[in-house]
Amino acid sequence: MKIIEPSAVIIRPQDETGGLTALRAIESMARISHKSEEMQTPDSYEKFLRAIVLGHGDYSVIEHASASVLFRVDRGITHELVRHRLFSFTQESTRFVNGRKSYPNGLEFIMPIGISSENSEYDVFECGCGDAESAYFKLLDLGKRPQEARSVLPNALASTIGMTGNFRSWRWFFLARTTRESHPDMRRVTIPLLEEFQKRIPILFEDIVPNARQVDNFSLPH
Repeated sequence: MKIIEPSAVIIRPQDETGGLTALRAIESMARISHKSEEMQTPDSYEKFLRAIVLGHGDYSVIEHASASVLFRVDRGITHELVRHRLFSFTQESTRFVNGRKSYPNGLEFIMPIGISSENSEYDVFECGCGDAESAYFKLLDLGKRPQEARSVLPNALASTIGMTGNFRSWRWFFLARTTRESHPDMRRVTIPLLEEFQKRIPILFEDIVPNARQVDNFSLPH
């Protein structure tokens, strides 16, 4: 078995250039309503978005662009991610993936942020995951399929999940999942991810502050 760190990586847009291309695309679509397409320039997106989106609160237009993120988190966190039903998801399947074949060096688990590797609680966690892994492999040896053997695996099992949504959905996601009330292991990936969104896709996420109160975040326009 292996204990790994969770991660969240933006796979689209790939860089800041892609983010700016997305903002220009939003502007081009938004200008349709006022028949002002001819007024768009390579640099007009910032003034336009600040006036129309931030100034007037018309966040519907940012639904014309989207982002995709690849998460590697424990299955407890994936259960929370898929509650955001406006997104599209593709998750590593414990039904079809044979853990012995796909992970020849041992299954991967993610330690909760509240457990310290310097205390005896680490040994309890490691032992529990190791016992689950052993039981899983034993069931496979007894001829059980992965979809049957998986029942002994814990929420700590690492899972890869791809998540795609438009910018408006991502804005709500960060407003909901970076607050101080969010699960600590959720914040562990969403706060660094928010910082990366703010770099790659300026303007639209700049007012979201990590660890704010949920009630304050929910009062922001979205």
